[in-house]
Amino acid sequence: MTTIRVLLADDQALLRSAFRVLVDSEPDMEVVGEASDGAQAVLLAKEERADVVLMDIRMPGTDGLAATRMISADPSLAHVRVVILTTFEVDDYVVQSLRAGASGFLGKGSEPEELLSAIRVAAAGEALLSPVATKGLIARFLAQGGDMDDDRDPARAERLEALTVREREVLVQVAGGLSNDEIAERLEVSPLTVKTHVNRAMSKLGARDRAQLVVIAYESGLVRPRVE
Repeated sequence: MTTIRVLLADDQALLRSAFRVLVDSEPDMEVVGEASDGAQAVLLAKEERADVVLMDIRMPGTDGLAATRMISADPSLAHVRVVILTTFEVDDYVVQSLRAGASGFLGKGSEPEELLSAIRVAAAGEALLSPVATKGLIARFLAQGGDMDDDRDPARAERLEALTVREREVLVQVAGGLSNDEIAERLEVSPLTVKTHVNRAMSKLGARDRAQLVVIAYESGLVRPRVE
């Protein structure tokens, strides 16, 4: 059994201690380091060969957002997945976190089982982007300026041309927060086929994971947020 190497990055020692006890209690994961700021988190991610970094956004010095960008931009850390620990409903940095390369986010008030599941999901290369979280992400886009005309990325819009019709169709469903099984049912194909289309879309668009696909879908204009 492969052990998931977890790095804790939070400026609150009590929280790090609580997370350490929880993580180390699992047979398939271990805490390999603790960081109190973003710069230390990046350094330890390299030194300790972390698989998953539980990253607090608000830390002194180099914050979690900057640290996530640094990790995502470092080829030697391409295998590292960052899970942002935050309070989603009130955090203004969720969209920026995903743009920076985070694989997802989790509320600090989540149940222990949710945190452990998040670590396993991230380590497996999946994204922590549930339908509920996706709705919240869309709300953030709306809050940042309506239909995002000023923030749309023309380069990403051009890259969408590399996608097949089916890949675009799947991307729209991913941006809506649907799981592979739900997309498969809606498009009347197998979940494996959906997974293949998702993986090909990620490769063509340079997306690290599903979370990045959602951001690209909105920034490129493929999907436009609407107020329900």
